[in-house]
Amino acid sequence: MTIDFALNEDQELLRSEVRRFAEERLRPGVRARDRDHEFPLDLVAEMGELGLLGMLVPEAYGGGGQDPLTYVVAVEEISRVCPSLGVTMSVTNSVCCWPIVRYGSEALKRGVLPELATGAAIGGFCLTEPGSGSDAGSMQTRARRDGDGWVLDGEKAWITNAGPGRFFVTLAKTDLAAGKRGISAFLVPSDAPGFRVGASEEKLGLRASRTAAVHFEACRIPAGNLLGEVGQGFKIALATLDHSRLGIAAQAVGIHQRAFELAKAYARERVQFGVPIAEHQAVRFKLATMATELAAARLLTWHAATHESAREAGRLAAEAKAYASEAANRACWESLQIHGGNGFAEEYEISRLYRDVRVTTIYEGTSEMQRLVIARQLLGA
Repeated sequence: MTIDFALNEDQELLRSEVRRFAEERLRPGVRARDRDHEFPLDLVAEMGELGLLGMLVPEAYGGGGQDPLTYVVAVEEISRVCPSLGVTMSVTNSVCCWPIVRYGSEALKRGVLPELATGAAIGGFCLTEPGSGSDAGSMQTRARRDGDGWVLDGEKAWITNAGPGRFFVTLAKTDLAAGKRGISAFLVPSDAPGFRVGASEEKLGLRASRTAAVHFEACRIPAGNLLGEVGQGFKIALATLDHSRLGIAAQAVGIHQRAFELAKAYARERVQFGVPIAEHQAVRFKLATMATELAAARLLTWHAATHESAREAGRLAAEAKAYASEAANRACWESLQIHGGNGFAEEYEISRLYRDVRVTTIYEGTSEMQRLVIARQLLGA
């Protein structure tokens, strides 16, 4: 049986358009934005106008209604040029829009999705806390029903898009005695009373992406901002992360692609011992490995994006995310090694990619957590 992994005509066209946009609009200034830790609101707005922030939102709510494969292809192309904007795009689509589409009420969807889909607003996902990362069940943020609304108290950490973001899917405990079954999910707007964003984090990489703590201090939201049912939050979080890991896998593939391109170009132009270093076997083997792992990472990601079995979705996304992120880290390491001392200089693009790629094995679940997800499904426990 032949399995066709080729993109269709519409997907190829979109890929070409996104690559052109990334090269023409995002690449100029990417180094300066990294240096200055600048979040480019104007470029995010342009991405919204192109439909890149509402790709998973149905057309009825102003989105593009694209399939997951089309989405990951677009994330890859943005991340190939600017990984910071790649994660801004991925977070808004995957962990903000997607759970609203799937678990929000009709009124909530009509009220917020058009803003998110068009780029008039961007969003985020508030799960991690200062003392609660992979162990989501130990979160301390609380939500209590009060009249016609909910009141949240607590703190979330490492929240992407905090500051410029408008809407945040937030997990909080509504029943302290019920463990993971006592967690619920809410949509919290940034202008809700009691919502406060902390100072931006000074990060190793992805410096043009905004990350900060979020504080909820008697933060009041309407009752209709509950996603799904009370106590369904942990299930919603897991399903959302299963989906969002595709975006991070695609981000890693895009970084890997660019690291490989840079290594190949540099190896052809750098001359040592009278010949381009691409003629040396040691360098050739590095390039061959980078190319092979790039192909494997991309196909794992595409396979996970096109697989229709909900039962296997978590494992496939975890496989793609774990492999693609680790392969991209290896690719950036080897690309910088091929660049030699020049790769250690900020003047060379690979130095930024080397910093940007590191977090891909950490956020949206560490590589270790991905392996736990994979093993749990394989072993049925």
